[in-house]
Amino acid sequence: MTKKDEYPGSAITVYFEAAKCIHSRTCVLTLPNVFKPGVKGPWITPDSADAEDIAALARNCPSGAITYKRHDRDKQEQAPLTNLVKILENGPLAVLAEIEIENSDPLFRNTLCRCGASANKPFCDGSHEKAEFRATGEPAARESEPLAQLNGKLTISPLENGPLLCSGNMEICSGTGRRLNRTVESALCRCGASKDKPYCDGSHTAAGFTSK
Repeated sequence: MTKKDEYPGSAITVYFEAAKCIHSRTCVLTLPNVFKPGVKGPWITPDSADAEDIAALARNCPSGAITYKRHDRDKQEQAPLTNLVKILENGPLAVLAEIEIENSDPLFRNTLCRCGASANKPFCDGSHEKAEFRATGEPAARESEPLAQLNGKLTISPLENGPLLCSGNMEICSGTGRRLNRTVESALCRCGASKDKPYCDGSHTAAGFTSK
């Protein structure tokens, strides 16, 4: 489990997990009065904006690096109504669901490595940029039937030296939101070598991919 920094405010406490940040810059562009990288002292000041605005911003952080706890118990983040796995262009898998990953706290948002280079597997740490990973965020769609249920727990199991085995209701979509597939089980590539991305085609064996 990685370090989670805590920034308490009068109405909301903000948490930041640097190891999961993919630098989407959603925070600093949306609420620059709250998120101030490079300053001396705390770089997150929750009392500089309304708690509802901060909570809304956190829910738009794709990696889950920013989370929060409202001091009003009935205003905590809720599981999404539809489980989504979004394929980001030349980047990770952005998951929005009631996520269960081994040895992790309960999650609703996360970005998972699909380039094979992250030092924080199975989570993305931005290494795809240095690795110059190239993979479309707009792969071809597959024929699929509507799901009986759109939400519920999504279990993600990183197989040793292999793909991410995802079990549960999920809609796989492109980076622009186009539906690609609806399924309850899928093996998604995380070695970066599959010729059928985002799906695993067994290329991790020939590529010599290793990850516990």
